[in-house]
Amino acid sequence: MINGIASVGDLSLFSWQIGRCTLARLPRKSVLLEAFYEVGVRSLPVVVITGGFLGMVLAVQSFNQLRQMHLESQLGAVTTMTLVTELGPVLAATMLAGRVGSSIAAELGTMRVTEQIDALRALGANPVQYLVVPRFLACFLLIPMLTAVADGIGIFSGWAFSTQVLGVNSHHYWMHAESFVTGYDVLGGLFKSVFFGAAIAVVACHRGFHCGAGAQGVGKAATESFVVSFIVILIFDFLLGVFITNLYFIIWPNAVSLIG
Repeated sequence: MINGIASVGDLSLFSWQIGRCTLARLPRKSVLLEAFYEVGVRSLPVVVITGGFLGMVLAVQSFNQLRQMHLESQLGAVTTMTLVTELGPVLAATMLAGRVGSSIAAELGTMRVTEQIDALRALGANPVQYLVVPRFLACFLLIPMLTAVADGIGIFSGWAFSTQVLGVNSHHYWMHAESFVTGYDVLGGLFKSVFFGAAIAVVACHRGFHCGAGAQGVGKAATESFVVSFIVILIFDFLLGVFITNLYFIIWPNAVSLIG
């Protein structure tokens, strides 16, 4: 119990240090672009595959349930709503926690074991500023974009499978999707992914900076990074889901009336 509370406090202090260093000075362009490439470009294949199969799985499972109630034409609404509000952001973040988070934790953990982080401190550099901030900004900015890519691929694959394999009318598919899915739903899912990206970066960098000795310590840091990130993603998903749902009934109807 005490160790758990101490870990949460240490992670909070580490998060505060990251935020302070991020606001104090941005990294060099070359360092930032390298982090963007590692987090963003190299994650595209995983995100595309995840989004594509997620859309088709949702179409198959939803179709079997809706067919029993003779509501096959509603498949577009169910698939798209589930994808953009819940499964798209959560599963994309989970895959990225495994690919990006574990990689960051292992990389920083290796630098800790080989005393490269201590060498940076000895040279008068701030390791958090130099090593953590670029990776944090890359996750914070690009994971929402990768989530949007996963949502788009999932929606397209769900539509293609529904219309070409399951025989759903394409016009009815898009008509019901447009009727039930609002811009607020899409923005809510992307809003969640911003917090997911920040959580993945903070947890992965924290585990890497506090890595144990030897190869076993590096492996343990990478594993803990994924496990803790996944738990934090689920906690954030619940809390943000409650917040976004309650906010919808307060803000969105008034916004629609003003636009109209």
